Amino acid sequence: MAKHHILDTLTDALRDDVLEGLQVLRFPAGQVLFSAGEHCRGLPLVLSGSIKVQMTGVSGHSIVLYRMGADDICTLSIGCLMTGRGYRAEAISEGEAEAAIIPRGLFDRLMDQSAGFRLGIMESYGRRLDDLMLLVEEVAFHRMDERLEEWLQARASSGQNVVLITHQELAVELGTAREVVSRLLKELERRGQVRLARGRVELTGLLRTTSLA
Repeated sequence: MAKHHILDTLTDALRDDVLEGLQVLRFPAGQVLFSAGEHCRGLPLVLSGSIKVQMTGVSGHSIVLYRMGADDICTLSIGCLMTGRGYRAEAISEGEAEAAIIPRGLFDRLMDQSAGFRLGIMESYGRRLDDLMLLVEEVAFHRMDERLEEWLQARASSGQNVVLITHQELAVELGTAREVVSRLLKELERRGQVRLARGRVELTGLLRTTSLA
């Protein structure tokens, strides 16, 4: 049986209806759950695994908007269901993942009949909106060299001294070009702060905030 906190907001009768109408899907690593331009068929509730939502611009550069883990709700799907518009980004599973889909008609019914469900959906939407505003601030007002160092420093602070990631994947995390990331990493390597290998960044020294550009 699917377990997700948003289901706990429902009455027993509504929860029974939801569990009967839920479609539980399993995704292998790298599976695209939805793509930009597609219409939303329902609300995904993440049960396990990690799913990233990213946007690709006309330049071809991509940026990760947010990630969803177990017990998360897809914020982009909420917006699409409420406005009737198609997706403007894509969702990709980062490893094996599982999600339950609440069909559009059932989602509309729950929003109409359950104040608790409606409040839970809007709270989830509001929290994600705050995260996205922080991302916009970071992209708009922070230098790319600073953002790269902060990204790596966050991993070092959590004890992750070796990051298994390609330059292209790191560029998507930061919303820039692979060439920019490669140039900045090379400068960090020259300083002795990182050691680079194919698909791997080893943090060998404390990162400073000195400009790389």
